[in-house]
Parts: sequence; C-alpha cells; structure tokens
Amino acid sequence: MKPSVSGNFGENQRFRSRLGWPALVLVLVVVAVTAVAASPKSQPSRRASPPAAGWDEDTTGTFYKDAFSVLQGPRPEFGSLSPNAPPPSPSGGGSASVESGDGFKWSTLVSGDTLTDEIKDMKERVAATCETPSTFKGGGYGEAQKAFSAIALAFGLIAAHDEEIRWKSQAATARDLFARVGFNCKVGTDGSFKESKLRVEDLEAMLQGNPPQGKPDRDEDFRWSQVSGRPPLMTRLEAAEKLLGAATASQGDFSKQIDVVLHEAEIVAAIGQVIQQADFEYHDDDSYRGYASSMRDAAVQVREGCLKNDYAKVSAGVAVITKSCNDCHGDYR
Repeated sequence: MKPSVSGNFGENQRFRSRLGWPALVLVLVVVAVTAVAASPKSQPSRRASPPAAGWDEDTTGTFYKDAFSVLQGPRPEFGSLSPNAPPPSPSGGGSASVESGDGFKWSTLVSGDTLTDEIKDMKERVAATCETPSTFKGGGYGEAQKAFSAIALAFGLIAAHDEEIRWKSQAATARDLFARVGFNCKVGTDGSFKESKLRVEDLEAMLQGNPPQGKPDRDEDFRWSQVSGRPPLMTRLEAAEKLLGAATASQGDFSKQIDVVLHEAEIVAAIGQVIQQADFEYHDDDSYRGYASSMRDAAVQVREGCLKNDYAKVSAGVAVITKSCNDCHGDYR
C-alpha cells in the first residue's frame, strides 16, 4: 500500500524538527554555492561611462590640451637607445650645456679626486697672495685671479659632474662666488682684497665640512664664460703643458710623477671641453674648435696611458697637446 501524501508531509515535518533550522539553512547555502560554482564564469564588470557633462573647469585647467605643443627640443628616438649603451664619447662635440644635466659624461674627462685636489692646491696659492694688503696690491692680485678662476672652474665641473663628488651640493654656489672674485681680481683694490679674504675663509670652511658663508648674486642663466675668462684658462693650460712636459721627459720621470701627469691631463681635457661652449669667444670657429678638440682628445689619451702605466701612449699624447697649444697660440694669440 502506497504511503499517503499526508504521511510524507508528517515525516518531513518530523525531519525538520529533528534537524533544526540552523542546519537546514546550512544545507541550503551549500547547495547554492555548488550551483554557482557549476555555472559558467560571469562576465567581467564594465567600467562606468564617463559623466555626460565632461570634466569640470578646475580639473581641465590642470592639464595642457596638447602636451607636445609645450615640449622643447627634438623628440628622443627611443628605438635607437640601448640599455647597455656606453657613455657618450668626449669627442662628440663641445656644445653640451653641462649645468642642465643633459647627460654629458664629465667623468670621461676628469675625476672627482682631480677636481677636489685642484681646489685644495689652489687654496694654498690664493691664501699666500692675500696675507696682507701690500702683498695683494703689489702683484698678488694677478696670481689670486688665476687661482680663483681655477677654483671656480673646478667647482663648476663638480656641479655639472655625472658622479657624486665632495661639495657637489654646494658647488654651484661656490662656483659663482669664486667666479666673481676671480673677475674682480683684475685689479688690486681694497674691495677686491676684502672679497678675496672672504673667499679664502669660505674655502677653509668648506675644507672643514661647512658650507660657504657668501651668497652669490647672479640673477641670469648660467654661462661657462662667467666662470672664468679665457685668459686665465689659457694660463692654466700653459702651466699644465709645462708640468706634463717635465714629468714625461723620460720613463723614469713619468714613473715618479704619474700622479702629477694624470692630474694635469684631466685638467687639460676638461678645459678643452669647456672652451668650446657656445658662449666662449671663437666657439663657432672651426679651426679653433679643431685645436681644442685635438688637445682634449690627446689629454684623454694621456689619462688612459696613466691608468695603464703606458709611457709610450702618454708621451705621444703629451706631444699632441703641445702641438695643439702651439698651433692655437700661433693663430689666435
């Protein structure tokens, strides 16, 4: 005999009573989850449409309508760049704006050690010319001008250098301070003497790890010709040429003075690059640029020879430096 419907209903009621409502809810949840898992994946949600009214004025005013209309210079050819590409060659032209961080590798010409040593060496020279007003006014101001100009150049190169060097954070300020006193020391006056004493104090403070106390007053864009005039740079080149000649007269001399040769060669290389900057006299003269480039490249050769202890390479490079300087002096002095 088949059970009646009412009998089944009664059994179900008793089952629910024994199972309890919490358990029944759990069963239903498990069934629902299983059904969802078995169903096809739901489609990804779509982004909401942008507001029909567009962006408000405050937002649109923050951006350029066309960014390319305000960018300057040629667009880089990213496809031609390689992550392992070597640094630019020093002979790749002399018109780089080094303060703007355009990527010129000054480390290919001069090291941080040479620049800091140059400042320390020149500090001793300039201090001696400023001991007393009579020493300064009696001719010391001329020597002070040469030393201050060399110091300004060294600080300028530190500020532009692609490596972290001592005084880098203070170099631009120091560059302008020593550039100004270098130009002012064209004459020996009470004013130039007083300023020279202050700059010597700044040097002493920086050597002790303190910032310079002077404040530069340059209110225009930086130009390399403001760091040092061409005459003081030519004087520094002549001094370097003489030192290089004496220190490389023989292999024995070279072995004893290899540090001097390396220092002077790097200074020559840096000056050879600086005097080709667009604001220097004769920068657009092909012959002048040829002499400067030849001198710079020969100085790089001497540098490489020092690092490899290759006297033959050093001697050949010094000979080219001497010839370039003599030929340039014959045409432009």
